Amino acid sequence: MNEPQLFIVSTPIGNLKDITFRAIETLQKVDFILCEDTRVTGILLNHYEIRKELISFNAQSENHKIPHVLDRLSQGHTCALVSDAGTPLLSDPGARLISESIAQGLNVQAIPGPSAMLTALCMSGLPTDSFIFEGFIPQKKGRQKKLSELAAEERTVILYESTYRIEKLLNELCTYMPERHIVVARELTKKFEEVWRGKPAELIADLPSKTIKGEFVVIIAPAYYTSK
Repeated sequence: MNEPQLFIVSTPIGNLKDITFRAIETLQKVDFILCEDTRVTGILLNHYEIRKELISFNAQSENHKIPHVLDRLSQGHTCALVSDAGTPLLSDPGARLISESIAQGLNVQAIPGPSAMLTALCMSGLPTDSFIFEGFIPQKKGRQKKLSELAAEERTVILYESTYRIEKLLNELCTYMPERHIVVARELTKKFEEVWRGKPAELIADLPSKTIKGEFVVIIAPAYYTSK
């Protein structure tokens, strides 16, 4: 097989020590790096004394930058795709770039590593044999329909949510699945990491005593599950 030209590189979700040797070696050897925010990725690279060309590649710029990236790859350059945190393409841009790279015969390789969804799932205490990752559910159109579908889901459900909408989501879970066991993980691997557990109403009642900041992973128990 030919040498890879495009690498999908997982980066830390908080703690900068959570990066593999292989990921560091890859970032050191590629010609340029695609990242959501050059400032965020710059912090990681500076920590490991890596000096590389950084190109902003986010949801707004992805489509019009793909031709330029593919042109450079076809000329023999190598590239790493990273997200601000964790494993790229999981609720982050890059899926179309990967698809078009493969279609053009380019060799794509993933460098595994941290993932907020898997970190939260493993520490949730909920069933891990079968789960569904929904990422960020629709903010407006289709949101109620999606919540209704998830209320009947017999697999563990993993969601992402922001600081600004976590309270809204928990209130909605009180309506759609009041008896389900919920695990909320906040600021995973960071100094102020927290894990909340309980039924939706219990979590809502405790919110005044909680810090509502950072990124959240919400794990919802399967419909059949009874907490111990």
